[in-house]
Amino acid sequence: MIFNTWDYYLLFLFPAAFLFRISRQSFRPWIIVGSGCLFFVYFSYTQLGGAIGAACLLIFLWESFISRFYKPASWFCWLGVVQTILFLVVFKYRNFLSGLIWPAPGQNPLYWRNAFLPLGISFFTFEFLHYAWDRYRDKTETGNVGEYMAFILFFPTMVAGPIKRYQDFLPKLRSISSDWALDAQRGFTRILVGLAKKFAVADLLTAYTNHLNMHDIAFAQRAVLPLWLLAYGIKIYADFSAYSDIAIGSARLFGIKVPENFDWPYFYSNITEFWRHWHISLSSWLMDYVYIPLGGSRVSVPRIYMNLLVTMFISGLWHGAGLNFILWGLLHGLMLAAHRWWRHRPGAVPSPGLSARAFSWLLTFTCVNLAWAFFCMDLPTALYFFRRLILG
Repeated sequence: MIFNTWDYYLLFLFPAAFLFRISRQSFRPWIIVGSGCLFFVYFSYTQLGGAIGAACLLIFLWESFISRFYKPASWFCWLGVVQTILFLVVFKYRNFLSGLIWPAPGQNPLYWRNAFLPLGISFFTFEFLHYAWDRYRDKTETGNVGEYMAFILFFPTMVAGPIKRYQDFLPKLRSISSDWALDAQRGFTRILVGLAKKFAVADLLTAYTNHLNMHDIAFAQRAVLPLWLLAYGIKIYADFSAYSDIAIGSARLFGIKVPENFDWPYFYSNITEFWRHWHISLSSWLMDYVYIPLGGSRVSVPRIYMNLLVTMFISGLWHGAGLNFILWGLLHGLMLAAHRWWRHRPGAVPSPGLSARAFSWLLTFTCVNLAWAFFCMDLPTALYFFRRLILG
């Protein structure tokens, strides 16, 4: 991961943050733009090779150009939404979607043999979509081209989130914190916390999670299977929250605060609260740009359940191009629907007692961790995992 490399800190974060802090306000957006372009090209080159990074940078430049035409209720906003979704489909889902029709790559006329995934495409796609949709609804200002490009090319959040909103980012860009010492203290502390999570927790658990493959599952003792999956549940939280910690700490060195992303989600006692505290920026994005536009909770009860399923279907597909990710998302949609039904059933207790909350926490924790099987393994492997777990 990029945040684990010395290149990230010595070549990009520390020089860019220092130049940003000592520059005049009018130059600051362009320092972010320049460093973001170099960051994207450099790490795209190291991970993908060739001139792919420079070519993919054209996506940002085109998006910055077309965004200048976004006006309230303008068809250009819809153009921005459609083109952004097409970028994502072509780069991330083309082989997956065409493979559903033509399973064999040799017989698939749309199969892209040299397919590559632009760095951070899942994250910057959602930021592109948010800006186009909010300009259409006149919920955010246009800003100048430098400010908008700084928003999408702010490299601490480009590849790992949190997912920013332009109307939140812009005031912070225009009026950064002036307390260098406090920002440095909190920024470095947050980065160190993230690195500790990554190296001392997530990476150590890899020795157990690497066993979640067809061969090891087939020959393992049945009793260790849930332990391997539990290790993955802890690892993915440590991994994801570590990257968010480092991104938040890195932004703080610029004097910019970006949204929190994780708030001890495993400690909450129902699936709704879990999602309010797991990948918070993603959850709130899906709520505002998928669930509510579908009708949210203002429609009939069956429609509410369908809205939850559609929203979590998109969440699963966003995480990865595979049937296992789709099933993972749908499972969470079913859990959210079940919790909503339980909470609104006749005779429901508004404030359950301690024992009921403890049971609810245990049930939520168990279901969330069992669902991780479809996140970390392909569908046949996950199904075989549960067959061995249940039947031995």
